[in-house]
Amino acid sequence: MTTRINLISGPRNISTALMYAFANREDTKVIDEPMYAYFLAGTGDDHPGKDEILKSQSSEWATVKSDSFFPEINKDIYFIKGMAKHYIQVELDFLLSMENVLLIRDPAQLIVSYTKVIALPQMRDIGLKREWEIFEYLQSQDQQPVVIDSNDVLADPRRMLSALCKAVGVPFSVRMLSWNAGPIAEDGVWAPHWYHNVHQSTGFAEPNNSDPQVPSHLTQLLEASYEYYYKLYDHALK
Repeated sequence: MTTRINLISGPRNISTALMYAFANREDTKVIDEPMYAYFLAGTGDDHPGKDEILKSQSSEWATVKSDSFFPEINKDIYFIKGMAKHYIQVELDFLLSMENVLLIRDPAQLIVSYTKVIALPQMRDIGLKREWEIFEYLQSQDQQPVVIDSNDVLADPRRMLSALCKAVGVPFSVRMLSWNAGPIAEDGVWAPHWYHNVHQSTGFAEPNNSDPQVPSHLTQLLEASYEYYYKLYDHALK
C-alpha cells in the first residue's frame, strides 16, 4: 500500500530540497506543486512563467485531485510537494487520507527571500496563516499533522529527516541526504524562476543564522506572520 506524504509549505522554504531528497529514494515517486495552475487560474495572480504554468497543468480542481493527489502509484511512497497558498476554495477533507506535513520557516528569512522574486508579498503569499488554518482543521478531524521547521532540518538533516520519516510511518533512507546537482524530471516548468539554488546543490545547505533586514513597508506583515509561525512551531518536531 502506497503511503501518500503531502507536504504543505510556505515559499522559499527548502520544500524543493525536500522534494529532491524524497525523489532520490528508489521507493518514492514525487510530484511538484500540482495545484499551481489551479491557484493562478483562481486568483489571477501574476507569477513568473504564468502562461507556461497554465499550459502545463490542469486548472480544474476535480482533475487535479484525482490525477495528481490520488493516481495509481507503483511505488511505496508518493510525495506531493505543495504550497499552502494554493489551497483556495477547496474542501479539505481529501487531506484526511494522506500523511500531511507542514513545513515552516522563520518569517523574516522567508519574507526577505521571497521579495527577491515577488516584490510586495501579502499574508496569503507567505502561507503561514493558511498553514495554521489547515493545521486546525486536521486536528479537528483527529489527525495530527507533522510540523517541521526548515532551519531545524538544515541544522541536522539526518536526525530531522529520520524523525520525519518515523512520524509519517516510512523508513529513513540515507539517500535522502544528497542528490546530483541539476534539475530533475519532476520539476515544474516554473523551476527556472525559483530553483536556481537547489539546482546548484548536492544536499541540504548550512542553516542561515543571519539577521535578515525586512523592509520597513513589510513590518506589519512580518509581525502578523510571527503570530502563526510561533503557534505552528509549538507543535514542530524537535
